[in-house]
Amino acid sequence: MKVFVTGGAGYIGSHMVKLLVEKGYDVLVFDNLSNGHEWAVINGRLVIGDLLNYKLLEEVLLDYRPHAVMHFAAKVVVPESVEKPLLYYENNFFGTLNLLEAMKRTDTKFLIFSSTAAVYGIPKQVPVKEDDPTQPINPYGWSKLFSEQAIKDFSKAEGIKFGILRYFNVAGADPEGRIGQVSKNPTHLILRALKTAKGEFSHLEVYGTDYPTPDGTCIRDYIHVIDLCQAHLDVLNYLLNGGESDVFNVGYGRGYSVLEVIEAVKKVTGVDFNVVSAPRRAGDPPIIVADSSKLKQLVGWKPAYNDLFYIIKTAWDWERSIDTGSFKGSCDKLS
Repeated sequence: MKVFVTGGAGYIGSHMVKLLVEKGYDVLVFDNLSNGHEWAVINGRLVIGDLLNYKLLEEVLLDYRPHAVMHFAAKVVVPESVEKPLLYYENNFFGTLNLLEAMKRTDTKFLIFSSTAAVYGIPKQVPVKEDDPTQPINPYGWSKLFSEQAIKDFSKAEGIKFGILRYFNVAGADPEGRIGQVSKNPTHLILRALKTAKGEFSHLEVYGTDYPTPDGTCIRDYIHVIDLCQAHLDVLNYLLNGGESDVFNVGYGRGYSVLEVIEAVKKVTGVDFNVVSAPRRAGDPPIIVADSSKLKQLVGWKPAYNDLFYIIKTAWDWERSIDTGSFKGSCDKLS
């Protein structure tokens, strides 16, 4: 079976490609390498291209003729989306529209869309359910929600089946150590904390200590990247086996505060790095935790790595492998 993966050279996408190939799927990756890396595509084939280049996208899909599309390509940094909203609407929303149009031309009938819990904004209840109100508080969340609506409308018009996965904070790395997250200036907490432990930053900033939470810092639901990818694959198989199009939350249903995560990172790494308080960042909700009961009950998703310390350990092992060059990639390409 042929699967076309957009953003398949990025952090989550590359883990998805690895899993797909290991499960016997034929995979073609489409990525502009703005945040992805050619070396991360250790399985499958890579076409370097941008979703905004419709002509190239259509040519590639017409030639490949996939049975299904998995759509990961997106810009995902919340603070940047607040500073550059039009960039996010163009890249995330218009890119999705181009993909849908190309799917129509090739009569591709299955789409798995990697969305985000940011579509919920500040939830009225925790844990969050799929039918809770969607009111994003940043352009990143809106760009994803607009894309979701376009997919739903396209499905009604063209008869495709879709699975929309709204996931929470993803972290960790391939347990085999072959791929992982790479960023010189990360905004995600766990990776930035690990780099601080390595000495790449002099201190770790905690953005906001006055939130309405037990310790005053934001609470998030962290999920291992492999469990997230397995959820995407499970939803695809669910649709292929006759399941109906739907929206699914992906998370463990357990939240950790920023300070709790920092303490866990210190325990895993054995490094007591410097932590300082900083003002809140625009677009950050106080608490967001997943209710993934629908995914478990309807699709049969069974997470295997529901442990914050294991998530951090795999990410830490990957970070140290970058320094030694022991992963399957080239250290001179880690830009």
